[in-house]
Amino acid sequence: MDRLDATVYFLSAILQLVAILFALRMSREASDRRPWLVLFAALLVMFASRILALTLPRVQQHLFPFTAFTVSAILLIALFAIRRVAMAERQSKLAAAKSAAERDESEGRYRSLIDLSPHAQVVYADGRIAYVNAATLRLLGATDASQILGRSPLDFIAPQYKALVDARIKRMNSQGGFVPPVNEECVRLDGSTVPVEAIGVAVPWRGGQGIQVIWRDISERKRAEEEKSQLLASERAARSAAEHASRMKDEFLATVSHELRTPLNAIVGWAHLLLQGKLDPNDLRQGLATIERNARVQTRLIEDLLDMSRIISGKLRLDIQRVLPVTIIEAAIDSAKPAADAKGIRLEKILDPLAAPVAGDPGRLQQVVWNLLSNAIKFTPRGGRVQVLLQRVTSHVELTVADTGQGIAPDFLPFVFDRFRQADPSTTRKQGGLGIGLAIAKQLVELHGGTILATSPGDGQGSSFIVQLPLMVVHAQPGEAERLHPRASAEIVPADGSRSQLQGVKVLVVDDEQDARDLIKRVLEDCKAEVLTAGSAAEAMPILIQQKPDVLLSDIGMPQVDGYDFLRQVRSMTDQGGGKIPAIALTAFARSEDRTRALMSGYQVHLAKPVEPAELVATVASVVGRTGQPL
Repeated sequence: MDRLDATVYFLSAILQLVAILFALRMSREASDRRPWLVLFAALLVMFASRILALTLPRVQQHLFPFTAFTVSAILLIALFAIRRVAMAERQSKLAAAKSAAERDESEGRYRSLIDLSPHAQVVYADGRIAYVNAATLRLLGATDASQILGRSPLDFIAPQYKALVDARIKRMNSQGGFVPPVNEECVRLDGSTVPVEAIGVAVPWRGGQGIQVIWRDISERKRAEEEKSQLLASERAARSAAEHASRMKDEFLATVSHELRTPLNAIVGWAHLLLQGKLDPNDLRQGLATIERNARVQTRLIEDLLDMSRIISGKLRLDIQRVLPVTIIEAAIDSAKPAADAKGIRLEKILDPLAAPVAGDPGRLQQVVWNLLSNAIKFTPRGGRVQVLLQRVTSHVELTVADTGQGIAPDFLPFVFDRFRQADPSTTRKQGGLGIGLAIAKQLVELHGGTILATSPGDGQGSSFIVQLPLMVVHAQPGEAERLHPRASAEIVPADGSRSQLQGVKVLVVDDEQDARDLIKRVLEDCKAEVLTAGSAAEAMPILIQQKPDVLLSDIGMPQVDGYDFLRQVRSMTDQGGGKIPAIALTAFARSEDRTRALMSGYQVHLAKPVEPAELVATVASVVGRTGQPL
């Protein structure tokens, strides 16, 4: 080999060495090292052949073909290998791209479903809120997701639930799994709270782990539960009230039965003794007095019941006029004094004579005072004291009835004015009564625009009832006559010449009760009236047509034809046949609506049983024009 060839071989070897070093470096730096490694192998073979050619000139002619073959084989094999690997990588990339596209599509569908979900859905990642749907914005009162994203999930949990929620988040971050539905409260951006049902589950999230939480607004359910609870409470209260009312009704009926039977026992007993005719004059007077007293007790009981019925139905009528409180109080004290004297109770009165008048019904106001006095006397032991104080206080008059009796227990004091309520409803109670006297007094005072208050230090320490009535705004002018209302005397008609007041008056009495007819007949005949009786409307019609009575006195509640229909039949008759006869209704139906119905049916007067004999005689005399004559 001459020098020129050696120089060329040497330079070629140097260039190949440089190329080898460059290929080796690129194989290390390039992302895809395979092409550079193939080039490195080919250059290395060529470099080796150059070195052999320089060191062994004799093998040069055999080395070139071998070298070319080797380089070609290496390049071909490498190219096939690179192509195969490239195809595999391409398929892998295509598969990866397809998988990514499918993943993106699935994630898109999943997000669409979450966004369309009616329930709030939140994803926690790394202790922060990473995702919220539209329902979450509405639930928390946000207008944009940026108001919520990146914040701690505990920022939106009510304080009483924060420790519990924090423990659940830590457990799910460390152990995964899910949290079954639990109730908690979320805090809205405006600070208000909303009850939710929360469900949590650990989910993969952007290469890591997150917690997906579903908040279901249960405000309506809570509201329905509260309404249900209220309804149940109302139902229980109503049932309790109904049971209490049933007990009160049973107790009231038992009390009414007892209070009515007690005077009846005395009446029936003495009546039986009187019928035997073996009593001396003193016993006879005692028996008659007992019968009358117990009959008046029954009358008072019935009147109280009727008053309460009128008050409840709003049909109580008041005759409002100018009333001097001193007058009605003294009258009530006079009525209650015999009962107080019988028990040895001292009645004290301190009445301001200058107390201004009030506007009211004198009879009803006297009833109020009498009820308070009788209640005080009833519950004050023998030798006690009852004080009545009347004074003017600013724009009203104040009446105080205080006693030294058994007092009122603090737990019963709020119910002392309730109807049919008694502190001791047992059968062993010491005092009788229906338990409506104070209730009637309260209602009557309130109907007069006043107030009534009960006070008591406790059991055994007495009690006080304070009545306040407004003063009369307009006072009577000097010289103005006081309105006087005539009242029938309770005395029996005297046995003298005044008994002839009904002489010549023919009265037809219609009542289905024989005893009632006999009593009325006896009272009227004592006043020289001619009395005809009938037990029914059918029996009365012929008598009315034939005898032409001056007055018709009829009961209302009768079998077959009642008093209303009977009077309609009478009024349908001609004047000559008795169609215009004055008619009086004498009945045990004593309500205000009964009175109104009787008057509307054509009766001139309505009398309630039991009736005082003097009142009955005066009424008959009035309808026939015999008024003004002494009884």
